[in-house]
Amino acid sequence: MARQTLRVASALLCAVAALSARADLVVLQYHHISDATPPATSTSISLFEGQLEMIASEGLEVVALQAATEAALNGELATRQQVAITFDDAYESVYQQAAPMLEQRGYPYTIFVNTDAVGGKGYMTWDQLKELNQSELVTIANHSHDHGHLARRIDESQADWEQRADNSLDRAQAILQDRLGIDVPMFAYPYGEFDAALEEKLSTRNWIGYGQQSGAVGATSGKTRLPRFPMANAYGQLGSLKDKLLSKALPVNANDLPTGVSADNPPTLEFKLPETLNVSQLSCFASGQGRIEIEEGDNGIVRIQAPDGFDSRRFRYNCTHPAGDGRYYWLSQQWLDLQQPED
Repeated sequence: MARQTLRVASALLCAVAALSARADLVVLQYHHISDATPPATSTSISLFEGQLEMIASEGLEVVALQAATEAALNGELATRQQVAITFDDAYESVYQQAAPMLEQRGYPYTIFVNTDAVGGKGYMTWDQLKELNQSELVTIANHSHDHGHLARRIDESQADWEQRADNSLDRAQAILQDRLGIDVPMFAYPYGEFDAALEEKLSTRNWIGYGQQSGAVGATSGKTRLPRFPMANAYGQLGSLKDKLLSKALPVNANDLPTGVSADNPPTLEFKLPETLNVSQLSCFASGQGRIEIEEGDNGIVRIQAPDGFDSRRFRYNCTHPAGDGRYYWLSQQWLDLQQPED
């Protein structure tokens, strides 16, 4: 019996060590790189420079998004901790400020373009996008045509939604192919909003889908609901950046998590914590409400519910757990309340 107990304990220690040694992909999400654009979606020039300096000082590898995502999903990163940089909307400040800074460092990056806005005030022109697209460092991908809320509305028929969503997805892809000669199978959800049906549309097209919930990408992540860390001024401060850059995906199968469309407010989140992790070390927070209680059920099931309802269209539950070596596992569940008005 003693030997059997020792073998079980040894196996658990090996499993913990294997999880601790594994590295994942951290994807950073930006909009404006500017001191003069809306603070909620802007990263100041000095902060952006500081973030790049920290990435370099930590010795992290900055990689092209698609190949790194596929490697992370396939569990092929081994011990390499990688970072990918993304920009949503193709704002002019990315061309003016971010592109030269990234070019100087040789850092690859991805621009997700909502095609209807190109050439508008504050956005890049097609000529600027063509110029960037000639660089081996730059990938340009789909962010919809009209930047609309693509989850099906409560009062919208199935047929009307199908037509609206297909048009926005496929029209943007066709325009990018026509204008730039590209057909990249990646998509960033406008506002980070998605539902199960929209995920299915991406899956049918064999596209990779990125949201705006925080966390790292690993082997248990969902291909059509991948997390990115928002890096605007309020979320990208250097004091908390290292934890994000070195984070790992909490090893919970994304297919077992809800799609995020909330039928109840506040919603309940349930998932099975791996037996190698301890629920007493799990910390969870709700948007605007701080730390929330965790209820432990049978067989490693944890249940989380905020104490109060939310009055916003989008909100999140964020959970972290120590991963060893000063790092943290991270899981962010985004919720979408379709009863709330669109932005």
